[in-house]
Amino acid sequence: MSSHLFRGTGVALITPFKKDQSVDFAALEMLVNHVIDNSVNYLVALGTTAETPTLTVQEKKEILAFIIEKCDGRIPIVCGIGGNNTAEILAQLKEYDLSKVAGLLSVAPYYNKPSQEGIYQHFKAIANATDKPIILYNVPGRTVTNIAAATTLRLANEFKHIVAVKEASGNFAQCMDLVKDKPAHFAVLSGDDDLVMPQVAIGMDGVISVAANCYTKDFTDMVDWALQGDFFKAQQLHYQLLDKIRLLFVEGNPTGVKYVLSKMGMCENILRLPLVPATKDLMSKMDGVV
Repeated sequence: MSSHLFRGTGVALITPFKKDQSVDFAALEMLVNHVIDNSVNYLVALGTTAETPTLTVQEKKEILAFIIEKCDGRIPIVCGIGGNNTAEILAQLKEYDLSKVAGLLSVAPYYNKPSQEGIYQHFKAIANATDKPIILYNVPGRTVTNIAAATTLRLANEFKHIVAVKEASGNFAQCMDLVKDKPAHFAVLSGDDDLVMPQVAIGMDGVISVAANCYTKDFTDMVDWALQGDFFKAQQLHYQLLDKIRLLFVEGNPTGVKYVLSKMGMCENILRLPLVPATKDLMSKMDGVV
């Protein structure tokens, strides 16, 4: 079995908020301990699940420092630093204290729809600006632009510290092309919680998960069984979780997961606009499966 640093289950942590919309650090500490106690392999701070588009620069720095402090070296931490302004990302790499961060997760540029050459040049600039391990994040459902397998592989082959891709295209043909042709140092990770079990079967290395915030133990067990090749056990957990996972995303992310975490007593069910809490209809459906 590969010993890749980002193999297994990473969790894209939410940002809990109080009723006054400030960051709820007590809830965040509880969540960090909860996911570590339930066997996630690494934490992802400041991913899109953390509602980062609505966090101030100061809040982002405070949240990262707090997660590092409360994790206390128990498992690795990945920090999300990405966007559609390459120069701004390069500035952030200098501004943030990344000394205790094991890697960076950088999303494909969104909205401005760069060409494949533009995507390549964007990530090349980031790779030239840091020696931290980099995980590319391909999520065309949010960014509009797909990072083609050829572009991902070009970057992976050129830069040894581009170590993985979080592939959330849902495109199995593209996933298989990545697994088939990737260099030895490179991991292909799922960004689709409902697909990770079959994606491990085609050779992917794990997941950066939203569901692992709330369904932590069952979800990490499912991924572990799949990575160990015990697809009978993994499949049972996959189908136990499938409806729950799908409901998490019906009204956007992290709308569903915040509702489930609030039911668990982990945080308030509060989001920042333009996201809003789950509708009564969705809450009722989630109550039926939780």
